[in-house]
Amino acid sequence: MTTPRVFIVRHGETEWSLNGRHTGTTELPLTANGEKRIRATGQALVGDDRLIVPSQLAHIYVSPRKRAQRTLELLNLGCRDKLPWQEQQQTKPLDIRTDAKVQIDEDIREWDYGDYEGLTSATIREQRGKKGEGAWDIWRDGCPGGESPAEITKRLDRVIDDVRSRFHEEVIGKPKADGVPSDVLLVAHGHILRAFAMRWIKRELTEGVSLLLDAGGVGTLSYEHHNIDEPAILLGGAFMVDVAETSGNDK
Repeated sequence: MTTPRVFIVRHGETEWSLNGRHTGTTELPLTANGEKRIRATGQALVGDDRLIVPSQLAHIYVSPRKRAQRTLELLNLGCRDKLPWQEQQQTKPLDIRTDAKVQIDEDIREWDYGDYEGLTSATIREQRGKKGEGAWDIWRDGCPGGESPAEITKRLDRVIDDVRSRFHEEVIGKPKADGVPSDVLLVAHGHILRAFAMRWIKRELTEGVSLLLDAGGVGTLSYEHHNIDEPAILLGGAFMVDVAETSGNDK
């Protein structure tokens, strides 16, 4: 039976992600190493016999930040349509692997850090200490001059509702139909994707988010028991049997 998935991909390394500075609205390019690692991720995880099967993608959401958009380009999914920010189609006809539409979605932009934009957690703690303010927890306190957990929750819930109503409700739990894609891909940022995972399983952000997602990292969300009302975080999946057997026969 069909159990659709959501893949969450954090953008590749930037100078600020490398040194721990909070990057919300600031536009920064990927580092050379960041680009190299995303290309390697695409080669390892994208393909007909890989974790992310392009032909099974129903839709792709991407942040409006350029670092996320560049990450999507480097994953080399083989989109039939040109990407929204490109003037011309970059995928050659023989390299087309998915009909999924790419949507730039403001609701998956990074958390607006407000007064903490560009600061490390250590600097934030130091500043708060000098002001006599208590310990800071973004999941509880949000950011002064920026967004609160409630505001983040509101916009992420809109995305989750959209994913489920448009791409998952009609197919989940039903026999798999050839040529009917149901997986969804999000390319965005560290805090917003961890918050997305929490809201996916209906947890409040104020409970605390003990989840990690490295720059360039990939996570998977899905459902238990082929049930739309049982969203889950997929910690790991088994290898495809036919692929494993083929690999063994090649030795």
